[in-house]
Amino acid sequence: MNTFLNYLGITAVFALFLLPTFFGLARERRIDRELREAERAHGAEPPRTKGAARPVTATRRPSPRSWARI
Repeated sequence: MNTFLNYLGITAVFALFLLPTFFGLARERRIDRELREAERAHGAEPPRTKGAARPVTATRRPSPRSWARI
């Protein structure tokens, strides 16, 4: 009976060490699946037209009194 409890204890400790690994693998698989689905959905998008709005990009210029001279 003592040997059985020893094996059971070692198995429980081993399972506790491996449990986070299995959770991490499951999470990675879920993320990969979501990325594949998003990639497929992105490919099914209709092509953009020429009149589509473009994001405005502004450049930041330092003020004339700034110590940083360019």
